[in-house]
Amino acid sequence: MIWKFEGNIEIDTEKARIPIESLYAFLQTTYWAKQRSLATTELSVQNSLCFGIHYNLQFIGFARLITDYAVFAYLCDVFILPEYQAKGYGKLLMQTLHAYPDLQNVRHWILATQDAHGLYEQFGYTSLENPSRWMEICKSQY
Repeated sequence: MIWKFEGNIEIDTEKARIPIESLYAFLQTTYWAKQRSLATTELSVQNSLCFGIHYNLQFIGFARLITDYAVFAYLCDVFILPEYQAKGYGKLLMQTLHAYPDLQNVRHWILATQDAHGLYEQFGYTSLENPSRWMEICKSQY
């Protein structure tokens, strides 16, 4: 599915349009995925609902959703390349993702962020009501 917006912006769910090498290169600069391997990045894209954002057909951002399309969705790997930030593209990406038809009945959404709370709060995300209910296994190897 491809959405076209003013200013030569496109957002799509077409995995063939995701430049894996560019995605991987950017993720290597982040606090959350810098140790992730290229193979793991490729596998994560294959097994997730992915949204790419393009300006003049150039890849400028990404969001990945792990979901069962019914009960649960985990939003991750969200970014806009630094040179395109502060132009509303992140908000547009989030609006498009949340309007995606197959996600309208998903009951529970989560994400983890260190520094983008303000963006996500605009879309209804809040801190966990009871963080002590949540548990995790976090393996250091990607």
